[in-house]
Amino acid sequence: MTSSLLTPRGRVRMPMAATGTVSGSTAPTRILDWHHPNVSALLRRIGLPADSEGASSPAHRIAVLRQAHRWIAAVVQPVYSVQDERPVSEVLRRRRGSCSQRLAVLEAVARASGVATRVRGLLVDGRFWYPRFPRFHRIVPHQVVLAWPEFRLDGLSPTEHLTAPWLTVSELFGGLDELSEGSGGGFTNAGAETLFEALSRTAIDWDGATACPAAGAACDLSGYVLADLGHFDSRDELFAQHGQTLCGMARLLTEPILSRRSAGA
Repeated sequence: MTSSLLTPRGRVRMPMAATGTVSGSTAPTRILDWHHPNVSALLRRIGLPADSEGASSPAHRIAVLRQAHRWIAAVVQPVYSVQDERPVSEVLRRRRGSCSQRLAVLEAVARASGVATRVRGLLVDGRFWYPRFPRFHRIVPHQVVLAWPEFRLDGLSPTEHLTAPWLTVSELFGGLDELSEGSGGGFTNAGAETLFEALSRTAIDWDGATACPAAGAACDLSGYVLADLGHFDSRDELFAQHGQTLCGMARLLTEPILSRRSAGA
């Protein structure tokens, strides 16, 4: 049983009606504050100057994003956090963050390099996180708002990527079919590996288009998706429209405890 005690009251999260193409943006936002010196320092570490106008081929841009992902995975400690609207500069200062916060760092790098980003809003069943909290199912929120990034890469092959020119973060390290063939199986949501690390080695498929080998964990995670909330120009807009997973008081009370607990614990 999941909990609804700590979730925002009076908010109904339903898929948005189609309102035309969501074009994304390279502009900084309150969360994706890539003009901040902390983010500029990260760009220098991975060899990417802010406002880069360098090579713009999809292959080059993907290589930059992969490099940034590896740096974030190695340096920003995975922890639990319920503050999805924490600015990227603050995540980098703390050097620890949740999956959502570390994905935001990756988005900030993309925007700083001239790659427009947008997010797909997913409402995910809280039971997806049961393996991480085996003794505390009752306090797991019954639904979690997840911002899943996409990157606009003009020139991306539409024959290889059905969503071209948008590349979902799930395909940053290869096509879903290719990733699903790995020997390690799918994502278990248990142990030291988090969603952020897992997307570099296995298929993270929210749409039910991929199957991992039967011997391992599933790659098809569509069964946990309660609603597709649509696309948004930024994660700021997603959370402004649908709120964060927990209500403000719950975030205030739980964040100091969760943010110091390793997500691999």
